[in-house]
Amino acid sequence: MKAIQISVFGRVQRVFFRASTKSVADQLGIKGFVKNLSDGSVQIHAEGDPYLLDAFLDWCKEGPEHARVDEIKVEDTEVKNYRNFEVLKR
Repeated sequence: MKAIQISVFGRVQRVFFRASTKSVADQLGIKGFVKNLSDGSVQIHAEGDPYLLDAFLDWCKEGPEHARVDEIKVEDTEVKNYRNFEVLKR
């Protein structure tokens, strides 16, 4: 089990990024959360099998259809053993 924090920058709010992220995370069995930040970026905490996290990260680099991902930052972080993947409100 591995945990990463992903910061996604670009046109990533108001394009169903959070809902799409949850859908992909649920399909891959990734646990954690996604939330919008006040600077216009999206923050994701993702936990799971390292191989599946790589696939999830590849999706995050593209995002949903109407998103434009300009930059992505990834940091290893502490595993918190989330039970599911949630969309958090600000």
